[in-house]
Amino acid sequence: MIEQASKQDGRTDFDFFMGTWKVHNRRLRERLKGSTSWEEFEGKTVARKILGGLGNFEEFTMERESGAGEGITLRIFNPESGQWSVYLGNNVSGFDPQPAIGEFRDGRGEFYSQEFFAGKSIFCRVIWSAIAQGSWQWEQAFSTDGGKTWETNWISTFERLA
Repeated sequence: MIEQASKQDGRTDFDFFMGTWKVHNRRLRERLKGSTSWEEFEGKTVARKILGGLGNFEEFTMERESGAGEGITLRIFNPESGQWSVYLGNNVSGFDPQPAIGEFRDGRGEFYSQEFFAGKSIFCRVIWSAIAQGSWQWEQAFSTDGGKTWETNWISTFERLA
């Protein structure tokens, strides 16, 4: 009988993120239009564990040119699949019940969702990387060709606040 390799219990994947962070954001002004013009703005986020470590909850604020923004993120870990489901909500478009799903491998998190943008079904990818003691990076990209090519449209760098 062949024994299957046990999956790593990923419920601690986001432990590095718990706490309060200062966030510098770069967001493409126009997405999926070949734009190279970026809006830069600051933000703050606070994350805490919930459900005995099977989840975490994040509240964030952003100071954009168009005005202040607020949002939440709910992340829930599935011990059977070893993957996270990530749900977003904000004060502009409300709550999105379609999660991004993914996991961490070798210190890098990748999460994917299918969503509608400008009337088209597209893929969205989020990468968590460069994770260090007091900093890390988050990056979002869209694909209109099934994931063959990606346009990075949002990059956030996080710095822990004491």
